[in-house]
Amino acid sequence: MKQYLITGMSCAACSARVEKAVSDVSGVTSCSVSLLTNTMGVEGTASAEDIISAVRKAGYDAALKKREEDSNQVKSKEEDLLKDNETPLMKKRLISSLCFWIVLMYFSMGHMMWGWPLPYFFAENHVAMGLLQLLLTVIIMVINQKFFINGFKSLWHRAPNMDALVALGSAAAFIYSTVALFAMTEAQVTGDASAVMTYMEEFYFESAATILTLITLGKLLESRSKGKTTDALKSLMKLAPKTATLLIGSEEVIVPITQVSKDDMFVVRPGESIPVDGTVLEGSSAVNESTLTGESIPVDKEAGDSVFAGTLNQSGFICCRATRVGEDTTLSQIIQMISDASATKAPIAKVADRVSGVFVPVVLAIALITVFVWLLVGQTVGFALARGISVLVISCPCALGLATPVAIMVGNGKGAKNGILFKTAVSLENTGKAKIVVLDKTGTITKGEPKVTDIISLNGISEDELLGLAYALEQKSEHPLAKAISMRAEEEGIKAKPVEDFRSMTGNGVVASLDGKSIIGGSYRFMKEQIQISEETGRQCELLAEEGKTPLFFAFDDELLGIIAVADTVKDDSSHAIKDMQDMGLRVVMLTGDNEVTAHAIGSKVGVDEVIAGVLPDGKEAVIRKLQEKGNVIMVGDGINDAPALTRADIGIAIGAGADVAIDAADVVLMKNSLSDVPAAIRLSRATLRNIHQNLFWAFIYNTIGIPLAAGLFISILGWQLNPMFAAAAMSLSSFSVVTNALRLNSFRMYGREEDMDKNSEKDNTIKEDNTMEKKMLIEGMMCGHCEMHVKKALEAIDGVEKAEVSHETDTAVVTLAREVADDVLTQAVEEEGYQVKKIQ
Repeated sequence: MKQYLITGMSCAACSARVEKAVSDVSGVTSCSVSLLTNTMGVEGTASAEDIISAVRKAGYDAALKKREEDSNQVKSKEEDLLKDNETPLMKKRLISSLCFWIVLMYFSMGHMMWGWPLPYFFAENHVAMGLLQLLLTVIIMVINQKFFINGFKSLWHRAPNMDALVALGSAAAFIYSTVALFAMTEAQVTGDASAVMTYMEEFYFESAATILTLITLGKLLESRSKGKTTDALKSLMKLAPKTATLLIGSEEVIVPITQVSKDDMFVVRPGESIPVDGTVLEGSSAVNESTLTGESIPVDKEAGDSVFAGTLNQSGFICCRATRVGEDTTLSQIIQMISDASATKAPIAKVADRVSGVFVPVVLAIALITVFVWLLVGQTVGFALARGISVLVISCPCALGLATPVAIMVGNGKGAKNGILFKTAVSLENTGKAKIVVLDKTGTITKGEPKVTDIISLNGISEDELLGLAYALEQKSEHPLAKAISMRAEEEGIKAKPVEDFRSMTGNGVVASLDGKSIIGGSYRFMKEQIQISEETGRQCELLAEEGKTPLFFAFDDELLGIIAVADTVKDDSSHAIKDMQDMGLRVVMLTGDNEVTAHAIGSKVGVDEVIAGVLPDGKEAVIRKLQEKGNVIMVGDGINDAPALTRADIGIAIGAGADVAIDAADVVLMKNSLSDVPAAIRLSRATLRNIHQNLFWAFIYNTIGIPLAAGLFISILGWQLNPMFAAAAMSLSSFSVVTNALRLNSFRMYGREEDMDKNSEKDNTIKEDNTMEKKMLIEGMMCGHCEMHVKKALEAIDGVEKAEVSHETDTAVVTLAREVADDVLTQAVEEEGYQVKKIQ
């Protein structure tokens, strides 16, 4: 996606006009314009020259967002583009306008309404009074000439915008008042005193000036609030250090960050920020990575560990080698991802865009109709004109245009602060619409750091011999289970023999040759097809699987050598995160290539709703497609082995990305390896969508009520009549209120119980605290995960039992009840399975 900086836009009608003009360019496949950041994202083969030309023909200007090269390094200019240059200018315009507006209001309203004293010359000479008002109004119009320049320019290009409404409203009041002033002058020359007073009442100079002043005030409030929506992105940009201390030979040299190249040696002292991504060569320290991951606890670093640009070295002195510099650093990629997301549009914004595209022409038509209708029913020109001007100035397309992008920007920033990165506005909107969450087991529910738990040698070989042959085979494999075997062998001091013709059978096992003989390792299902396995060995495999372990078989020269069992520990927050998602009305499914028994043991432990086991990586995509028949699906995986499933799912979430934030297959990237970030991302998405709905409701209801009120439809019914000045005040506050509402997302609690549960979900897991209770049972006799499954199944079969969490390690079962269930009923169900209940609390 190429991004462009657009200038000259003032409202949603402008962004709609630019978007339409660029979309019509040959070669453009998609175009999205952001009124919030004044940027445009374009995809396709069209040249930058053609795109810029189309924007200019539409009445605006565009420039390609460039990245400048300095010493072969790339430095982003995003911070300059996000700098709030508009607010200071608006502030100067407002102060200048107010100085003259206060004087104008004193002469025009203060004397006439409240009898404030005036110099004799003005009190007796009404023409002089009118000329003074005209002069003050002209000054205010010159100060706010931008409204007239942009407004009439947009009319010339037949694409009227909000500035056109303000310019027409203010100009109409000014021109009518000027005509009345000349007529009054003529009446005073002829000595017609009554006519002079009549024309005096037809002055609308103060309305013209007040419209401009109040709209400028509204624009100032809006620009200040819009500036705050990009605070998260700007704070990330400020993290990047401007200099680095390179180690050249034995000397330390401070250089600009743009002069750091890959493989350069650099040093970081305590209290300094790390300049680029790198690997620690010497020293150790605690590094605060909260700026990237949201995790406040410092991470210990020593030789061999990775460090990231923008993080803070807190304690020790470290020497590092640069691995990623310029735009390749993790920090730069995060900034680019947020910037790209802000340049895209959420599907919900399409309704507002369609309305914005025709909004201003429709308002102009309504204003003209209003004036003619009031003239036809016998009202004065001044009255009819006031109603038309009120329609022009109260109408606000800006609120419609800002309703979605401000919420998207704040939501994206909130996520980024907590290590949750949404790649597009579409992913931020759709994450909260999911009904099913599919979790990969290894590295998502579990830590992804398996360890060898059992070594069972067969056919007369020793455990060390079995481990040595397994090590020889697995040393070339990248699978986590293979690494566990290699780690155990290295701990035992075993050296690996070289193997040849190594082949990995994805999802099944590995094959190689050693000393001219075949050596095979893999799962029970795979090995049964290769060699003969006795029933007794098969039963040993089942027992290991029931304990949540993964048994791996190894054979040499077609003879079974033994079994090595590997187990992965469950993450500390997995059970809580899964319960959290269920409380939000989501169905949680565990998807794994592991065997049924092992998978169900782990699934039972963490409390998922469904376990789908024995699925190879290429089969996960088909499972996701089938689940999508029941609703929107989120797939959570590591972003590498699960790429097809992540792509197939409605939303793919890559967990524990760390430095690899640009995972192509994922729609959402989680920097931390914490499953709790998944419900947090869903919560944030739902909160953002609610905020957008609120903004759109306010924008639509404001215009739906405001325009008829301004046109005078309620005068005969309720006696309500809107002065153009109050109409301008209402317009000024409309956009400000929308942006302010979006800023409330900054205080949203992402990590906590869902306040607004999805009651329309297919599976309603809502827990009603008033109607549920828990009982804790102390059970004797449980030995493994298989025992847990039996007890859990027996308890959950009882009417009134919602859920049972069973652990053989603590000899307990925590039973959640929807209503009262007698203790003897619970006891009987457990004891019928062959276990003894010692106590129920």
